[in-house]
Amino acid sequence: MAKGMEDKTCRHWLVSGRVQGVSFRAATRDQALALGLDGSACTLGNGQVEVFAYGAPAALDQFEAWLQRGPPAARVDAVMAGSCFGPLPTGFTTG
Repeated sequence: MAKGMEDKTCRHWLVSGRVQGVSFRAATRDQALALGLDGSACTLGNGQVEVFAYGAPAALDQFEAWLQRGPPAARVDAVMAGSCFGPLPTGFTTG
């Protein structure tokens, strides 16, 4: 394992509610980058936003707390959390 990576982890969330047309993905990217996280946020066909983030556990905890409320125009009804596996993200993308 590369130096400095052993204290990082990856998490996955599904966010539902009014998360379309309210700049949720862009705000999610901005929040993740402010916390030093890598990952992605994309819209699913059912209207949920799927979020992956990789970084320090404390930063991921802060990020998850932010996901629970989202940006001002959003209304978050539910956030389902889990772990993620596979290639680790670099940077933060939206789609």
